[in-house]
Amino acid sequence: MVLSPLDIHNKEFGTKMRGYNVDEVNDFLDQVIKDYQITLNHNKELEEQLDAANEKLKYFNDLKDSLNQSILVAQEAADKVKANSQKESEIIIREAQKQSSDIVSEATNKGNQIMDEASQRAKKLAVETDDLKKSTRVFRQRLQVMLESQLEVVKSNDWDSLLKEGSMSSYEEIKKVVGDRLDNDAAQGVNSESSSEEDDQVEEAPVTDSAPDDGETVVIFPDNDDPHFDQK
Repeated sequence: MVLSPLDIHNKEFGTKMRGYNVDEVNDFLDQVIKDYQITLNHNKELEEQLDAANEKLKYFNDLKDSLNQSILVAQEAADKVKANSQKESEIIIREAQKQSSDIVSEATNKGNQIMDEASQRAKKLAVETDDLKKSTRVFRQRLQVMLESQLEVVKSNDWDSLLKEGSMSSYEEIKKVVGDRLDNDAAQGVNSESSSEEDDQVEEAPVTDSAPDDGETVVIFPDNDDPHFDQK
């Protein structure tokens, strides 16, 4: 059992002959009591500080464990975020590659379609151009035949006989001869090369001839039933 200052103070010693001086012993004991009390107080303070230090140590140990746990949780969360980000990036890359592939494929198909349509149009235009050339050649031939036939009419000897000075031919005779000749020659030149539909589109224009002798102009209509004809 640890002695207390009170135990030391209350301690009594027996006396013998030639023993210690009681006053000196008491004084010394008083000094021991004081020092012992100081030591006890100091020891108590140290114990309190030690307890406080142990409490802090326990707190920091608990804090360390909590931090370590938080670090582990944060690391796990970071690993999950990293894995999810990597997966999302891979998905985004695949989708972007698929979209780019679809766009390229669609653009290629559209380009091929445009090329095909352009080729078809070019072929159609070439055919139409060739048809137009053929139609133009046919029209040229028909026009040439018609003009040649009209020129033959103009160069015919019947004109000289009809327009000869002193001729007594009547108007009806002149119209009959010239009209029949124009109708026959025009029909032979044009109808031999043209269809009925194109013949309907050709309009015979009046033929005029100026006589060099008297300056009079003679107008001849190819068709006797021409609505523009007016006997005056």
